[in-house]
Amino acid sequence: MSNKLRMFSRMMSTGTRVPQVCIVGAGPAGFYAAMRLTKKLANVHVDIIEKLPVPFGLIRYGVAPDHPEVKNVINQFTKVAQQDNVSFYGNITLGKDVSLPQLRQNYDAVLLTYGAEEDKVLGIQNEDANNVIAARNFVGWYNGLPSDKDLQVDLSNDTAAILGQGNVALDVARILLSPIDEIKKTDITQHALDALAESKVRNLYLIGRRGPLQVAFTIKELREQLKMKDCSTIWRESDFIGVADVVASLPRPRKRLTELMLKSLEENKLKKEDTNSKRLYPIFLRSPNKFISDKDNVLKGIELFENRLYVKGPNVEEQGCVSTNEKELLDCGLALRSIGYKSVSVDEGLELLPQGMVNNDKGRILDAHPRLAKMYVAGWLGTGPVGVILHTMGNAFQVANTMCEDISKLENSRARGGFVELKRILRNEIVDWEGWKKIDQYELEQGKKVGKPREKICDVAKMVEIAYS
Repeated sequence: MSNKLRMFSRMMSTGTRVPQVCIVGAGPAGFYAAMRLTKKLANVHVDIIEKLPVPFGLIRYGVAPDHPEVKNVINQFTKVAQQDNVSFYGNITLGKDVSLPQLRQNYDAVLLTYGAEEDKVLGIQNEDANNVIAARNFVGWYNGLPSDKDLQVDLSNDTAAILGQGNVALDVARILLSPIDEIKKTDITQHALDALAESKVRNLYLIGRRGPLQVAFTIKELREQLKMKDCSTIWRESDFIGVADVVASLPRPRKRLTELMLKSLEENKLKKEDTNSKRLYPIFLRSPNKFISDKDNVLKGIELFENRLYVKGPNVEEQGCVSTNEKELLDCGLALRSIGYKSVSVDEGLELLPQGMVNNDKGRILDAHPRLAKMYVAGWLGTGPVGVILHTMGNAFQVANTMCEDISKLENSRARGGFVELKRILRNEIVDWEGWKKIDQYELEQGKKVGKPREKICDVAKMVEIAYS
């Protein structure tokens, strides 16, 4: 039994009423919520349970390897986890090792923050062709997510395409086009590094269904792309007709982003010679109609519809698009679908809306079971997969405030057993914070041997083995 568990057992035995909160998901939303709960409530115990044996979710497995500064928030989360009234328990899967009713019987409040773990699909012909890959899986592959470590990625063709123009799409583009000497200093997985070192991809198309004024990527990601060594960003002049005329009327963030695209376009015109060996081609107003594959179901290209914009709202950023009858064919040997994520229900007691999120009111999940703990939701599971980590923090804080209001009214209700009782149900090997520290130290040591910040373990069984060593 861990020291924190012993402490809680003693408190229970002396009759002290300690509200028990369970957070499902050890990513940003879960840790930010724990941070706010323990700050606002003097008397509370928070258990964070996680499907994987390791914490930090999207920070560990979603942030690009060449963005280590974004991962600095792990230091904050570590301080939260090391508080006496916070415990981390990994290798526990909701819906498999424990059910939602079991959590609600043993806790005063249950907060679900397990995110959006599936990708949206296009639903078009030949989407199952070899080398049509979800960007989510590709990111998991190079970041060491155990479920994606064996992803088959063929990089032998010189032309690839990314469908989507968000920050994830630009992250993927950067990893595919970066000089290998740049990314080998990061915590990218060794299997991805080996494959990228042999990559033949030289031309990469970034395809968006709307125009330059509606792109979803931010100026930071675009600047990084434009500054990349040995890589040119080639814009199509026809995509920018009329764009300069409306720049002055745009909100400041959109204005700065559009000005940067226009500046890059003009710089391309002035270039006498392009000596770079790799090229990114952002193209607009195109939607995939179908994937083209050969008799062996290997991707050979994408048939694209040309689109036109129409007025949808008062702002140009809100314009929608419709397909025309005009088509064009793009030859490519790899296509990465980056059109968004969706959440899934991991327990039969949890219903999702068609949009792929849990129905909630300010984080409260509407439910009529007075004898069971109240349920809450935060992060992408409650808002949909939108926004960056800063938005997730704001949402998690807001939901935690709501939980604090409700928990403050629990004085006269019966005490819950928390993890002391839950552990009687669990039959799997649990990885606590001490176990994670062993995994962390092992990864750091392995990384040091090859000149990297860390070498991630990509196998769950290996993680558990090290945690118990």
